[in-house]
Amino acid sequence: MKPAGDCWEEPLKPGDLVRVREDFPVGHIRTPLYVRGKIGRVTKYFGEFGNPELLAYRLEGPKQSLYEVRFNQSDLWDDYSGSQSDSIDIDLYRHWLEKISGVDDAS
Repeated sequence: MKPAGDCWEEPLKPGDLVRVREDFPVGHIRTPLYVRGKIGRVTKYFGEFGNPELLAYRLEGPKQSLYEVRFNQSDLWDDYSGSQSDSIDIDLYRHWLEKISGVDDAS
């Protein structure tokens, strides 16, 4: 177990349904505004990396797990007129993702 304060969260796996935190902190934030509060599905785990939100200020902290999350375009844009199957994959750090439990995790 990692020590308290390391921002440890339950690991995610491909197929997990997640919601992006709807948060608007001040500073260098890598998470696009248009996905905050939206639901997507984890497609890949890339590993652990330095948190760019801290590194931008030459600060260090615990490494963060980085995931690829797929979103349906029509869920992101109210006026999206493309195919309902169009999607976008976005790389997001674990501390921005909330796992949605109790939902069928099958892809």
